[in-house]
Amino acid sequence: MICETIRKGSECVFMTAKGCAYNGGLCREIVESCQGCGRATQIDSGWYCATCPEPAIKWKTGNCNLATHIAATVTAQAKINPIKASKRGNR
Repeated sequence: MICETIRKGSECVFMTAKGCAYNGGLCREIVESCQGCGRATQIDSGWYCATCPEPAIKWKTGNCNLATHIAATVTAQAKINPIKASKRGNR
């Protein structure tokens, strides 16, 4: 439905016929870590995330999974089966 509280006129998944169903009924402003993200939108009352009503929760345990300004780093290597590795080494 269309938001009628903070982000007036934009699509919101938390909006119902009774009003905003999110905790407290209002979206929260972005945190400092969100600066530069492509999902941050400016509205008359401040900067808000277009996809998350409370951005501070997304940054609580590390990087936000929706952030467009942070590149994901892959550090885990694939496990190698030692039996197959030894067979490949004998060729």
